[in-house]
Amino acid sequence: MSSKLVRLGSAAAFQEVFGVSRETTERLAAYEALLKTWQRTINLVSPTTIEDAWHRHFADSAQLLNFAPSGARNWLDLGSGAGFPGLVLAILLAERAPEAHMTLVESDSRKAAFLREVARKTGVAVEIRVERSENTATQAKSQIRDAITARALAPLPKLLGLVLPFFSPQTVAVFPKGREAEVEVEEARRRFDFDSQLVPSLTDAEARIVIVRNLAVKTEG
Repeated sequence: MSSKLVRLGSAAAFQEVFGVSRETTERLAAYEALLKTWQRTINLVSPTTIEDAWHRHFADSAQLLNFAPSGARNWLDLGSGAGFPGLVLAILLAERAPEAHMTLVESDSRKAAFLREVARKTGVAVEIRVERSENTATQAKSQIRDAITARALAPLPKLLGLVLPFFSPQTVAVFPKGREAEVEVEEARRRFDFDSQLVPSLTDAEARIVIVRNLAVKTEG
């Protein structure tokens, strides 16, 4: 997939750019249909983006797969909302790495119901936890993850605190961020030690994807 900014306004464009199968494209098409139906009664996404779901939500989520470890099997998506990026990634992983396990954490029970319905209709196996991300972050450190994602959940300093209990030296966190990504990284360094990389977003010229490795609380001295 090219890193050049492109416009992905249809299923065909998405399929071409991401090289997914017809089955995966059909699953995403079913997802889009459910999103439009449920949006009438639940505010799942910004109304201005609903007709541009393939670009603003599906492609924006799918691009993150390229920055996770190739062997990542145990995934965690915090603040999943309408499933972006976690459920989109789970659909792609069903084709590319069927053995991968995706956990979606969403505190809103109505959004969690939507996630369950999309998973059922698309035939994708995911674990859905209806709880706040802050509570999930207190889980035992045995819940180490290979890859962690979150979109529009919290500023990076708070986000790193949430994901810290799930980190090992092999864990990679991938967070889509806006134009203030670099500022957030610098603010996060006041509290945490970590390696980071900022890469351009495929879907937004002003956005960046923050890739975090080797996360630890900063020690004094």
